[in-house]
Amino acid sequence: MRLHYLQHVPFEDLENIKVWAERKDHSISRTLLFNDERLPDADDFNWLIVMGGPMNIYEDDKYHWLIEEKKFIEKAIANRKIVLGVCLGAQLIADVLGSTVYKNEYKEIGWFPISLTQESRKSALFNTLPDKFTAFHWHGDTFDLPAGATRIAENEGCANQAFEYNGRVIGFQFHLESSIESINLLLQNCGDEIVEGKYIQTPDEMLSLKHNVQQINSTMDLLLDNMERLQP
Repeated sequence: MRLHYLQHVPFEDLENIKVWAERKDHSISRTLLFNDERLPDADDFNWLIVMGGPMNIYEDDKYHWLIEEKKFIEKAIANRKIVLGVCLGAQLIADVLGSTVYKNEYKEIGWFPISLTQESRKSALFNTLPDKFTAFHWHGDTFDLPAGATRIAENEGCANQAFEYNGRVIGFQFHLESSIESINLLLQNCGDEIVEGKYIQTPDEMLSLKHNVQQINSTMDLLLDNMERLQP
């Protein structure tokens, strides 16, 4: 199987998704959008993974590649690829599906609980995941649920934490792929976003909870295993 991912900044990579893919002997390719690399042909990959980043989906004037990226994601969905969006990636997918992306009432930065919805229990992608788990968060925007999508996860700080569309497209605001290294890189590169807030932890709080990394990675593996079963 061939995985292709879109990377928006040097410090938000595949992390545990790469570990899983290498363990399964799947091939991995990528487009570094911040380096203006060329997007692949649709026949070159089976899965598309759209990673996170500190920019917003509506900053086309500042990040010119967002325009072509959105068209590319739309084409991948139309071609019935398996598509996974993480944080910014989920917001881009929501936008492509005709939904609205906007600032959430709260920023979420740190370790906070996630609850799966009742609808998630009917999903072949999510029905093996625990009903509740702690995830890593770093986002200020959110999205309305796209038309035809199923709301999969929620929490107190953000009503639409994850969605599934047509059984092949997934978006989630939170991070299950994170490693201790990637969290440290976020702290180094985006630390100015850490201000006082109801759902914002200090760097010391985040790092004191780094034992959660093993749990989120196990949860990510469950989801990826379920996604793999969809691939003919």
